[in-house]
Amino acid sequence: MTVTGSTSEEMRPESVILHPLGTAAAPEPDLLCIFGTGDLGRSLGLRLLQSGYRVVYGSRRPHSCGPLPQGAQVMSHAAAAHSASLIFICVHREHYDFLEKMTHHLQGKVLVDLSNNLKKGIYPEANATYLQRLVPGAAVVKGLNTLSAWALQNGLLAGKQVYLCGDSAEAKQAVAVMATKLGLTVLDRGSLSAARELEDFPLRLFPEWRLPLSVAVGLTAFFFFYLLLRDVIYAYVEQDKDISYRIMVSLGNKVFPIVSLIMLSLCYLPGVIAAVLQLYRGTKYKRFPDWLDRWMVCRKQMGLLALGFAFLHAIYTFIIPIRYAVRHKLISRVVDEMKNNKTTPFYFDDTEAWGTDSFYLLGILGLLLYVLLGLTSLPSVGGSLSWREFSFIQSKLGHLTLFICTSHGYIYGWNKFLSPSTYKWYTPPGYMLCLIVPSVVLVLKLLLLLPCVDRTLTRIRQGWERSQPSEETGEVKATNL
Repeated sequence: MTVTGSTSEEMRPESVILHPLGTAAAPEPDLLCIFGTGDLGRSLGLRLLQSGYRVVYGSRRPHSCGPLPQGAQVMSHAAAAHSASLIFICVHREHYDFLEKMTHHLQGKVLVDLSNNLKKGIYPEANATYLQRLVPGAAVVKGLNTLSAWALQNGLLAGKQVYLCGDSAEAKQAVAVMATKLGLTVLDRGSLSAARELEDFPLRLFPEWRLPLSVAVGLTAFFFFYLLLRDVIYAYVEQDKDISYRIMVSLGNKVFPIVSLIMLSLCYLPGVIAAVLQLYRGTKYKRFPDWLDRWMVCRKQMGLLALGFAFLHAIYTFIIPIRYAVRHKLISRVVDEMKNNKTTPFYFDDTEAWGTDSFYLLGILGLLLYVLLGLTSLPSVGGSLSWREFSFIQSKLGHLTLFICTSHGYIYGWNKFLSPSTYKWYTPPGYMLCLIVPSVVLVLKLLLLLPCVDRTLTRIRQGWERSQPSEETGEVKATNL
């Protein structure tokens, strides 16, 4: 007993006092202040509360500011600023005047400016710069202005990149810690002079889609007017027929598959060009031209646009039998046969049957693979795949999709290529023009798959470089000089 007691006395200084679960004194969460009780302020407060922070709102009307997230406090601007060291400014620039009257309350505080403007260049200086001038004793940080109230409410923040800028490293660090706890990825853009650039980010309208949309609109406009000339205007001038009603459906059903196939081939053409450049240079460490870099970055958007045009083509094809012009033509033929008491001879053509069935089969398979490529390009789906699985779908199945869709176009005009009547006003049909780019891509890809070429390209992409004596000699001479 004596030994046991002495042992317990010896261990007591190093022992840890245990409390029942839930009774231990937990550290009090940090208190954050939000100026502004609008949609953005309420959504930000809700997200902060869910992340374990305490939130206090500063309002000019604390007793009638509308519904706020449960668990948040609301008080006057001065009282709220006094209780927290980190304050989010969720009000428009036009209402910054009250902050100038609170300079002594905001001394030494960190102010996070989340404001944005409706247009570029409305004010001579950035909102954050103006705020810093109003409250010189505070540390202003511009950031989180790319987050929307909808994204904050629905918790769509995991991995989302936000930007910060400010003149105080300590203030930016405090905001970065908070943003990281929300699940955001923080990128420091430097001093407060970059605030103008950050405020212009939300004003950009689909920056990654501009080039793909420009290409899609250009191709659509070109082939629409090209086919309008060949089909509608040619029939009116040469045959004295008014078939302008075909502009709405028939003409669109020709333009959509053409643009879709070209856009799909443009997704894989830059990869072929990059491989050729690497083979020519003998190294992978030289930068691609800027136009090729930009082209490769927007391949995903081009593929999604191609999928959209393919869907339009499928929908237009389904509605063709219910169009008035088609039904009227069939009924007129039946009535004419009944009046003249005659029947139109119909012979079963095996070649035509094989061609039609193959045409429809390739179209269905192509659309199915199109959808598969589009689904795997979504972050939620692509993130669940390994790199090898994603590469297999986007590269191998992508080229297979291009091959099937190109074959779909060749079978459509297999018996029309050599017919003189096909070339109205000596111009080729639209489907012939659209087959040029995908055919070139498939031929070049086939050449790159040759064992002798593929082996060299694989070595280059693994880091091997072809010796270049002339350049090395030039470098040595320059060094000796």
